[in-house]
Amino acid sequence: MQLSFMGLQIGDIVPRKSLEFSDLKGKVVAVDAFNAIYQFLSSIRQPDGTPLMDNEKRVTSHLSGLFYRNIALLSEGMKLIYVFDGESPELKNRMKEERRERKAEARDKYEAARDEEDIDSMGKYGKQIGTLDSEKIEESKELLEAMGVAVVQAPGEGEMQAAQLVKDGEAYAVASQDYDALVVGADRLIQNLTLARKRRLGNGTYVFISPELIEYKKTLQSLQLDTDQLISLAILVGSDFNPKGVHGIGPKKALSLVKEKKFPAVIFKELEEQGKLNFNWKDVFEIFKKPDVKKEKIVFPKMNIEKIKEILVERHDFSLERVEKQLEKLNVIKGKNQQQTLF
Repeated sequence: MQLSFMGLQIGDIVPRKSLEFSDLKGKVVAVDAFNAIYQFLSSIRQPDGTPLMDNEKRVTSHLSGLFYRNIALLSEGMKLIYVFDGESPELKNRMKEERRERKAEARDKYEAARDEEDIDSMGKYGKQIGTLDSEKIEESKELLEAMGVAVVQAPGEGEMQAAQLVKDGEAYAVASQDYDALVVGADRLIQNLTLARKRRLGNGTYVFISPELIEYKKTLQSLQLDTDQLISLAILVGSDFNPKGVHGIGPKKALSLVKEKKFPAVIFKELEEQGKLNFNWKDVFEIFKKPDVKKEKIVFPKMNIEKIKEILVERHDFSLERVEKQLEKLNVIKGKNQQQTLF
């Protein structure tokens, strides 16, 4: 079953293969930071939709997710880079406004459910109202670096910068639930990079999940497309820069249209003549063709166990016992890294 995510909706036609965590041992993975943190803010909540909070009512769901999830991944032998978004293209404003409207609507429904003491509905709508502000972003960076995770600040879209790290040989793959990194040419995209083996859907049912690898060259070969045609396909089905794409065109129809017309100018000229475009396709094409990225040489920070305790236990009232139990795993990783350096 193909799950639906924000951003590009091309999952149904993209070839993929299952991965074992052992396949990623010793590999460097670039994580789309905002994508991951929003997932934690959404999923790490009480049954009534309330996020984890410290004694001062400050949200800590993101810190919990970053700490426990990344220790698990580091324990599998991976090295991690978290790439944070910079300035978004103006074309993304429409999508941001739509998200704000959806959150406002979800907040109204959450408050109505709270008034009626409807716990199930509170849980449902609570997942949709998490916000990521500058304070959460900076503290996330601080915790990650203390854990030995490299942090990169992108000039533009984080996922596109992560793709550049892969293209430059600084990372093996991008980890994200979206597909933008693939469209801009990342050699490898990993989805479902989590140790959890099932994911809860909105209707209360669960689906089995495992890490999956999507490769750029194999995608082009399988779909029989070139680079510009893959970008055209992405624009047709809709991206963060042209939400909903072209009305009436899904992934399979888009693929057929791209193969038939072949050239972006021909594909979109006909759609323009038919009055089906409500956006400037050339502007969107340019974002994918020439993403706002930079060259970055990755240096991994040293783990700082005391800093982790200060952030989680002293600042945010995490259980010292639980944190120390996890830190034992980090000490093992730290010891292995030192051993490798010695030899």
